[in-house]
Amino acid sequence: MPIGNKHILFYFSHEGGPRYLLGDYDKRHDRFVVSSGGKFNFRAHQPAAVHAPSATSDGEGGVIVTFNMTPGFRRPPWPIPFGSQLMALPRRLTLSEEGELLQEPIKAAESLRWDHQKVEPMVLPANKEIVVDKIKGVSMEIIAEIDSKDAPMVEMNVFRSPDKEEFTRIAFFRGRGRNRRGLITIESSFSSLYPNVLSRAPETGPVPMDENEPLKLRVFLDRSSIEVFVNGKQCVATRVYPKREDSIGVSLRSQGKDSKLTQLDAWQMKSIYDDVQLTQ
Repeated sequence: MPIGNKHILFYFSHEGGPRYLLGDYDKRHDRFVVSSGGKFNFRAHQPAAVHAPSATSDGEGGVIVTFNMTPGFRRPPWPIPFGSQLMALPRRLTLSEEGELLQEPIKAAESLRWDHQKVEPMVLPANKEIVVDKIKGVSMEIIAEIDSKDAPMVEMNVFRSPDKEEFTRIAFFRGRGRNRRGLITIESSFSSLYPNVLSRAPETGPVPMDENEPLKLRVFLDRSSIEVFVNGKQCVATRVYPKREDSIGVSLRSQGKDSKLTQLDAWQMKSIYDDVQLTQ
């Protein structure tokens, strides 16, 4: 389908997950001429990952795409089963001037915000974890901007219990990966104390970052899902299953050298069913 001045083709591999191809559509010969491509997740589609993309044009040169998210357990670990799959947040895809794929959550997601909390700018001292006491929750949107300066890695921990027995780590590595542009990762090894939750290798994707470009994270938490948008250029997502009721905290950490937190805003997120009358 059209996207900007190109066309995009979505497809799915059970071994490699959802992917896309970008190129030009040759109407005369009825063929798609591929110029580039990429991935929407970075491991197999199971366990606990996005898969099966569905897409439509937004009528403004972009494309709206959404995915199923597979479960990450052998049997439902929670007292109230949340089903085997759920739908990820719809994303709006566009192209940059350089022809790279851009990804943002749809604008309508902002209508679910309530209880805004703001944290003032602060220095993140090297190798010291800073717990953000006023930011807590299991269904939240978090926007953070960090000037990582010369720090090789900065991280945000979410679904964090007070003693850090459970937590999920979101980390950005500057100057790593292909062309040394940057990597974003979700590490879920310590996300759950349930014995039947399946482990997933860190979900790690490339981020085409300029050398002095500040890190901009937009993180969506929805009980068992995490979706992390980075500078509008990349998104990584997975599912996690915290067992403890107090696994609701958020913390920040700068590795090796100081960084500066320049913005941190957070909102609780309403259910999309709050204003819907359900009938049998």
